[in-house]
Amino acid sequence: MLGGMQDYDFKVTHLIDHAAREHGEREHITRWADGSETTTTWADVRRDALRMTQALQKMGIGKGDRIATLAMNHSRHLVTWYGAVGVGGVLHTINPRLFDDQLEYIANHAEDRVMLYDAMFQPIIDKMRDKWTTIERYICFDNGEFEEWIGEHDGDTVWAEVDERDPCMLCYTSGTTGHPKGVLYEHRSTYLHALAGLQPHAFDFDAQSVMLPVVPMFHAASWGLPWAGAMAGVKFVYSCSNEPDVLLELMKREHVTHSAGVPTVWLGIFQYCDATGADLPNLKQAIIGGSAAPRFMIERLMKEGIRVAHAWGMTETSPIGTVGAPTHDWEEKSFDEQVSIVQMQGRPIFGVELRTVDLDDMATPLPRDGKTSGALQVRGPWVIKRYFKAEKDAVDADGWFDTGDVGIIHPDGTLQLTDRTKDVIKSGGEWISSVELENAAVGHPAIAEAAAIGMAHPKWDERPVLFCVKAEGKEVTADEVIAYLEPQVAKWWLPDAVEFVDDIPHTATGKISKKDLRERFSDYSLDS
Repeated sequence: MLGGMQDYDFKVTHLIDHAAREHGEREHITRWADGSETTTTWADVRRDALRMTQALQKMGIGKGDRIATLAMNHSRHLVTWYGAVGVGGVLHTINPRLFDDQLEYIANHAEDRVMLYDAMFQPIIDKMRDKWTTIERYICFDNGEFEEWIGEHDGDTVWAEVDERDPCMLCYTSGTTGHPKGVLYEHRSTYLHALAGLQPHAFDFDAQSVMLPVVPMFHAASWGLPWAGAMAGVKFVYSCSNEPDVLLELMKREHVTHSAGVPTVWLGIFQYCDATGADLPNLKQAIIGGSAAPRFMIERLMKEGIRVAHAWGMTETSPIGTVGAPTHDWEEKSFDEQVSIVQMQGRPIFGVELRTVDLDDMATPLPRDGKTSGALQVRGPWVIKRYFKAEKDAVDADGWFDTGDVGIIHPDGTLQLTDRTKDVIKSGGEWISSVELENAAVGHPAIAEAAAIGMAHPKWDERPVLFCVKAEGKEVTADEVIAYLEPQVAKWWLPDAVEFVDDIPHTATGKISKKDLRERFSDYSLDS
């Protein structure tokens, strides 16, 4: 026997329909690279997305075709998110920070047919055009070409008919080992992910929310913000520049309540405020993800009355997996205890299941005891099952996806990441977290950035070596760094050496590249 309710497919075009119908006059602000600004509304976004749908149909683009973007955060990019899926196509956001061989690979692997891009990325387009073999049409967002292209149409059309299981978006991993891998999101998974993002302990959006996303729209589906934002009818404030003075001015002038970005964004804002005497913005919530936020950062934001939502996720999880939120006994805890909770990666939002398994026996689940560290696995309705064009599933028989992270799960479900499986240091048969060493080290006022890697040791197999970049104008010695770390980590975790370097290599997505650091110091050796 079936129930008596209406059928309603979970399609992301429903999101923009709702936003235009119920929040149509809600404005969005875009600060362009040249400093100019434009204003649009949710109703405008829907109209222009329908016009884009007509323009794509005229080109012969249809169901399943991939439409690529190479662009920063702005309202025309937002239009493309809905115009591409509106024609039944698949939006493929490309990270302009990728290396040339990665850019060549992913566009050809995706078989993109159309490329929409910002003028600032014209040099990339010129360099890659002959290498991208499937792209038939290039359209620039900010020289009038995009408006002219969609301006030939009136928007008097309907969205293409698709199934909720059809794909709507394609994002590639950064490919730290081997070629980048494509993650193909479907309408249903994206819709459910957007719903989950509205939970109070996640984005906590409502119609009064004003979101300035620093996380780029080209990375990890912009954390799902363009979809969840439409569902709630939020005001977006976009900036093509991530300079601290620009972000601060927009946050204050537009009364921004929410922002989302990686820790380095807040480091830049802190440095700017300290240098100029400017106040931090009066935000309601700062969502921090991409890499672990150091304790001093969380403390400073919380002391300003800003709720810090420390999030964990990955391209393969659409990307939200866990978000930090106040516990039921929050008010009973001291400030230091609250910071310690926020410093961890939070609890799974509804729809996500987590577990850890033994690093030496990946078939053995570990207890959620707040002590035992293991390989982190995840499953749920917006977690990957199979990479794009792959022949085999990326999950085990029970649906568990191996994230590559190492972590501890506490009895209340709070996740505490301690490392990556490929970066964890095994010394004398015991595991040492490189991430915890790094986070402790960057708390020192003279250290701007730190990376810990395991180096071969004749007795202990591996021992940690800490590579540090000094803060501008600051001096510190290796012995002083060790002394600073001593009360914060186990004695046997202390690095055998501290080396000062001018820079630490990063991936195209801004994360520390341990792989490149190991290659740079491949001849390094530790004395016994």
